[in-house]
Amino acid sequence: MPRRRSSEKEHRAPGQRQLRVGEELRHLLAELFERGDMRDPDLRGASITVTAVDVSPDLRNATAFVMPLGGQEETRLLAAMRRAAPWFRVRVGERAGLRYAPEIRFEIDKTFEEADKIGALLRRPDVAKDLEDPDIKDD
Repeated sequence: MPRRRSSEKEHRAPGQRQLRVGEELRHLLAELFERGDMRDPDLRGASITVTAVDVSPDLRNATAFVMPLGGQEETRLLAAMRRAAPWFRVRVGERAGLRYAPEIRFEIDKTFEEADKIGALLRRPDVAKDLEDPDIKDD
């Protein structure tokens, strides 16, 4: 049987365990942000939404996609979250029930911006004209 190339692994969809662990980590991180027990004054009292957590196949690395409420002070809050990443790792490791606590990396979630850009493009008159189907008539 031929060996798989590493590029095949990189393009494979996440497995059920990865998805399940990612969702559990998302809930745990959201709970920690909601409580506001962090020592960092930049994070205390900040409203941060954890939109998704992607976990590596070996479950040792996780990327948490976050969004501050209203998108305010993204860079300052992202820097604070990155400083506090070891604290989050310990707290999540205590509650997650995994053999190894994953290394957590924080990133700002850009999907909302991308969705807004796509929506704006679809609302443009020249694009909307192309999207209309001449065969369908409104009653």
